[in-house]
Amino acid sequence: MVVLATPQTGSILENINGNDRTGTAISTNIVIQVNGTPVGAIQTLSINEARTITMIDEVGYDGHIDSVPTKSTDISGDCQRIRYDLLRMGPAFSRDFFHVASQRIPFDIVIIDKWNGDGSNAIITTIKNVWIESMGYSYKADDWRIIDDMRWKAEAISSTLNGGLAATSGPRGFSLQNDSNEQATDQGANRGALSAPGLINEFFS
Repeated sequence: MVVLATPQTGSILENINGNDRTGTAISTNIVIQVNGTPVGAIQTLSINEARTITMIDEVGYDGHIDSVPTKSTDISGDCQRIRYDLLRMGPAFSRDFFHVASQRIPFDIVIIDKWNGDGSNAIITTIKNVWIESMGYSYKADDWRIIDDMRWKAEAISSTLNGGLAATSGPRGFSLQNDSNEQATDQGANRGALSAPGLINEFFS
């Protein structure tokens, strides 16, 4: 067996507690649920979180003098699913419709990441109040599979580990820069961390 030298970053984690292991997360450990029911035959589920950051400039000065978020975070994504078990996209996500115009009630998507282990060790990510923006599919002569596509937007996203903070340093154990408002927002207690009091003091502390 060839023993690799551990780099300064500590990224190579071999022979932990006498056991060889992989530190790479893979998709086979992911379960996607709606209303407590796993959604089968999903090919891809992508999640995007984005907000606008504005750079503040000053006349007669070369360089940004400050920067600040100027828009709430938008959560969006898309999903591809093989049409399977006689289910189209809507019923597969526990809804009673086929078409985008039919939706009048949003739903939650829950992602269970078992890379860290089952049960209380799983990271639970909740995508809150999902609205379907578009759905589509095509019939093709050269590929007989029918793949349903869905694009969606959501109000909020949060993650927890055993009911608490999900973000940890893992087996590497390095120190994180902890902020109580960031942690509360990550767990879903706030919709955004900037609305918490004491923001100016945080910048100058």
